[in-house]
Amino acid sequence: MISRMSQVAITRAVSAGLAACELTYHARIAIDVEIARAQHRAYEAVLAAAGYEVEQLEADAAMPDSVFVEDMAVVLDEVAILTRPGAESRRRELPAVATALAAYRPLQQIQPPGTVDGGDVLVVGRRVFVGRSTRTNDAAVGQVRRILEPYGYSVIPTEVRGDCLHLKSAVTAIDEARLLVNPAWIDAASFEGSTLVEVAADEPSAANVLRLADRVIAASAYPHTAARLASLGVRVELVDASELAKAEGAVTCCSLIINNR
Repeated sequence: MISRMSQVAITRAVSAGLAACELTYHARIAIDVEIARAQHRAYEAVLAAAGYEVEQLEADAAMPDSVFVEDMAVVLDEVAILTRPGAESRRRELPAVATALAAYRPLQQIQPPGTVDGGDVLVVGRRVFVGRSTRTNDAAVGQVRRILEPYGYSVIPTEVRGDCLHLKSAVTAIDEARLLVNPAWIDAASFEGSTLVEVAADEPSAANVLRLADRVIAASAYPHTAARLASLGVRVELVDASELAKAEGAVTCCSLIINNR
């Protein structure tokens, strides 16, 4: 049976093995797991205060990156696509996420040789942008297109540039009309038709914000960008994600948002 709770956020607790996380661009530095857990609990509290039913999956010490649950799936109104993560070590995270999502959406799954992380997929209305990155390949882009075009979505591949792990490190949605971007890390032409709001020049990693029904969650490490959003009338909730950032994580990474209508 598909559940119809109106707003759900699936999260996963911080693994005791977080310090052994996958890294692509960041140097490995010490991560305090207990601080990361406290920050994650505060993040979940913000989701709950925004009206979301938080469904937390259990942590597993053998899955260091599993707190970054977004990479396991792409959730749309009609269907959820289970990904095939670009880092092979992360594929063991999929079964628990699949079980949780099956209560809310019919499931499709990316097959070999496709690889895609959820962090490389940005849904804006009926447009689905898929970033080509170190984790996401063209075979997966083609599969996403075949799954979603029957539902009326346009799938738009785009390039991820610079030291940018995922597309959502460079661009996220503020609302249906506006995107928050670091223009150095994206091909702006791919996003024609949207209003692009640039991050503050001294905060290149600030483009990752989590869009909720009536607000966005942003990292407190980027106050100038948060102030820019607030000046545009956006309600901004700040969270400290500093320990998770050491694992190349950000605020969208830590939940799968399900909006039922």
